[in-house]
Amino acid sequence: MGSKGEIFPPKEIREKLGLRPRTRIKYEVKEGRLVVEAIPTLQEVMKETPAVETTVDEFKKFRKELSKKLES
Repeated sequence: MGSKGEIFPPKEIREKLGLRPRTRIKYEVKEGRLVVEAIPTLQEVMKETPAVETTVDEFKKFRKELSKKLES
């Protein structure tokens, strides 16, 4: 750890995680451990297969039903 609290992961770890200069990362503390994760770019997310497929009409219908439930 640097004098100002910076963390410097070794090159081997950076390469395994695909961390490059200007990669956005998030830090989280879980069960007393520091978890570091890369935040994917929009381009990377768009390349992934969607977890759920829906049409615009189905989405609008679902959103309307959800809004009604929340108003009740």
